[in-house]
Amino acid sequence: MDPRGARREPTMRDVAALAKVSTKTVSRVINDLPGAGPEVVERVRAAARSLGYRPNLTASSLRRSDRRSATIGVLFEDLSNPFDAALLRAVEDRARQDDVLVLAGSNEDDPDLQRELLTSLATRRVDGIVVMAVGGHQDALQQERERGTPMVLVDRPPTFGGTDSVTTTNRDGSREAVVQLAGLGHRRIAFLGDRQTLWTSQERYTGYLEGLAHTGLTLHEELVRTDLHGPDAAQTATAALFDLDEPPTALFTAQNLVTVGAMRALRERDLHHRVALIGFDDFPLADMLEPAVTVLRQDVPALGRMAAELIFARIRGDQSPPTHAVVPATLVRRGSGEIPPSSARSGARPSALAHQPR
Repeated sequence: MDPRGARREPTMRDVAALAKVSTKTVSRVINDLPGAGPEVVERVRAAARSLGYRPNLTASSLRRSDRRSATIGVLFEDLSNPFDAALLRAVEDRARQDDVLVLAGSNEDDPDLQRELLTSLATRRVDGIVVMAVGGHQDALQQERERGTPMVLVDRPPTFGGTDSVTTTNRDGSREAVVQLAGLGHRRIAFLGDRQTLWTSQERYTGYLEGLAHTGLTLHEELVRTDLHGPDAAQTATAALFDLDEPPTALFTAQNLVTVGAMRALRERDLHHRVALIGFDDFPLADMLEPAVTVLRQDVPALGRMAAELIFARIRGDQSPPTHAVVPATLVRRGSGEIPPSSARSGARPSALAHQPR
């Protein structure tokens, strides 16, 4: 017992004394190195269990020839977002197979915070980093990569070379959504998107434009709302669309939290059964709403597993050329995206529709 009252952590010397072996033998057993017989191995492990001994993994990694810490870092935008949380879980599940610990943080799309977290992970000697890059700011990532840290970018590709990435079919999926809405007869299809600095937002907007062009529809600038960060901003923007003289008959919402805000606005005005909506990214309970929300669902577990497989391959020494893996998104038809244009909307101002009985 420490003289100040704190319990002293047992050491390798304590384990060696109890097992009646040398500290070198304890080290071999703890680090799964050859050189000790089965009986000795069991005796050392029993002594360690009895004492509650926990090896110092940081110190052990400094002694190992490969210098690995058995940890990886994960930096995503916002771990409270269901997409980011599910992505983290997929990485964790794969890391657990290799007995690797995941240290995770949210960069909040803030370049200064991203740099701070990168430095923190680097000082902890993580073996590699899986990261969702801050929009338009990859200098810190490039510097860390040039120092030799294995790195995989997920959701957004790198703007520098020598780095793996995993993304989904943002542009193709968005085009598919618009083509479906146009095929139902919609001619005024609004776009609501996240911040324009994000590569995903740019790709989804491009897909929206391609969908309009493919179906012969005209782009109406007043139906495009971007830089919507979070459901509150999306709700306000959606409400403003239905104050137009010619409101949209359909919405394409290009991010899950934007979809949530748009759905709130539609329900406020009792338009959720009359305005079609397709969202990019699924979210919890989207299939439980009425109508259930049609989405372009990313295969988040596959994205996370792929990112983890790539980072572990690089940690093991894979020197092959960089990989850009693409995991397809799937259009899941649930009802909201299959609503046809309604004649009730073609001459009436939504302000009047908002006061109709529910």
